[in-house]
Amino acid sequence: MWPEAVRAVRDIEPKAFLFENVRGLLRPKFSEHLDWIRLSLTNPELEQLPLEDRGKHLTRLRRAELAGAYEVAVVKVNAADYGAAQKRHRVLFLGVRRDIVQSVEPPKSTHSRERLLWDQWISGEYWKRHGIRKPEKGPSSADVRTVEQMRRSKDKPQGLPWRTVRDALAGLGNPSGKSDFENHTPQLGARSYPGHTGSPADEPSKALKAGVHGVPGGENTLALPDGSVRYFSVREAARLQGLPDDYHFVGSWSENMRQLGNAAPVQLAESFGRHLMGILERASKPQRHAA
Repeated sequence: MWPEAVRAVRDIEPKAFLFENVRGLLRPKFSEHLDWIRLSLTNPELEQLPLEDRGKHLTRLRRAELAGAYEVAVVKVNAADYGAAQKRHRVLFLGVRRDIVQSVEPPKSTHSRERLLWDQWISGEYWKRHGIRKPEKGPSSADVRTVEQMRRSKDKPQGLPWRTVRDALAGLGNPSGKSDFENHTPQLGARSYPGHTGSPADEPSKALKAGVHGVPGGENTLALPDGSVRYFSVREAARLQGLPDDYHFVGSWSENMRQLGNAAPVQLAESFGRHLMGILERASKPQRHAA
């Protein structure tokens, strides 16, 4: 993938680009590979020579970093922080030509876990919005301390709350063969097992997965109040990825879920796309100089 991504940047010479990949690239054992990707995108004209190995090419790229055509930022993100109803951790490569800007910063997050906890356990606004009673059980053990700190400080978090599964699926109803929504039929056989459990309704979902880990594994399921799980319908999974209800899917449930599990959430792509557009628009405006 990455050699072709670099080739595309080299051939097209875009003003800006945005690539997405798994967060596993940030593991220490992949540090040189990550550096090769970043520097190759920084200086796409500096191609690997026919008889040159990757290590020697990386050395040349490092020496020529300051002469590269692009300023590139490598950003670790959680899609939930940008409005997706899904905890999807990824790494993004954000690049802008250096003849346009000299530095690139990622957009600030718009949503937060803390604001969701505030709306759920302090103001109660979350439960009121959904017309349901506030659970007696209270926040999870992992969130109790954060909620207590906010309650004592009375400092309401800025921004918007994380969007939850319940938020995303509002109005759909349960999957049914008679549903008014396309691609919203039940899929039998869901099960959970250690390390692969369903998504609670009142949090962003776990990351949708493709292949053997998600179909027929446990992640692509909703955790029900009685402790059981059921699979998300294709329409539900599409909503968790931010796709509109008129987006039509064809083929089998497993193939549809594989496509969705490999997709990037719309809200994440839109946030970073608009951010890039803003950088380019600001750079194109004439600079005013003091008299």
